Amino acid sequence: MRDFSRDHRWLSINTTTVRKQGDLLAIIEACRRHGIRGLSPWRDQVAEVGLERAARAIRDGGFELSGYCRGGMFTGDASRRQEIIDDNRRAVDEAATLGAACLVLVVGGLPQFSRPGSSPSKDIGVAREMVAEQLGLLLEYARQAQVPLAIEPLHPMYAADRACVNTMRQALDLCDTLDPEGQGGIGVAVDVYHTWWDPELEEQIRRAGKSRLLAFHVCDWLVPTRDLLNDRGMMGDGVIDIPRIRGWVEAAGFAGYSEVEIFSHDWWKQPIDHVLSTCVERHRTSV
Repeated sequence: MRDFSRDHRWLSINTTTVRKQGDLLAIIEACRRHGIRGLSPWRDQVAEVGLERAARAIRDGGFELSGYCRGGMFTGDASRRQEIIDDNRRAVDEAATLGAACLVLVVGGLPQFSRPGSSPSKDIGVAREMVAEQLGLLLEYARQAQVPLAIEPLHPMYAADRACVNTMRQALDLCDTLDPEGQGGIGVAVDVYHTWWDPELEEQIRRAGKSRLLAFHVCDWLVPTRDLLNDRGMMGDGVIDIPRIRGWVEAAGFAGYSEVEIFSHDWWKQPIDHVLSTCVERHRTSV
């Protein structure tokens, strides 16, 4: 396993971690101050400053993108089908312009939550069929753009509104169905917050192997968790054995960035330099 104790070369900041402290350009400048060279921006933050301006700032700053957040939300009424296709193709195009290592996909839950205005449904099986269909359509487009697709399984508490793919096994089954010959272009993003509880996690990481492991996200699970979305912890403040999971992904061949992605009302209240300096320190001691 790589030694992170001496430097933070392989630290990436998912820009939602400090989204309340400034726009994307301010985040880029703050990361530059702290010697952080990895980023993973969100689409809304890119749109706020403009795609070309964002791409220029990333390029001029010498940054590498561990990912781009996010595509997906594949579930919706039949009348929304073309909207979903177009939206995800735009996400692929943006990721290509920015030079992202992958487009992270949060696949969507029940249609009325993923695409508001869709008819209410309680059929999660149908939702999963929609995901598989839309993923198949997007994969060929993404391959042409040379943008790998990273399915991110989310914790089951998000199954209704954000992602009906909730385990690594489910995500890898989709990969194998859509890419049975192993041509590539599709894999998984392993986020410890969403997967640490899974008794099959080590086995499924091994199954994924180097070709399917496209991203590795870190933060921590606090006890108690006060908010289902916005109470994630800084690495080392919770109960996840992050180094153990990193050991598994690296043993399987992953050698990319550890991407810090923290949704937290508490951390959003802190000065950006304090948040980033803490990320650097915890990357060395708790990742």
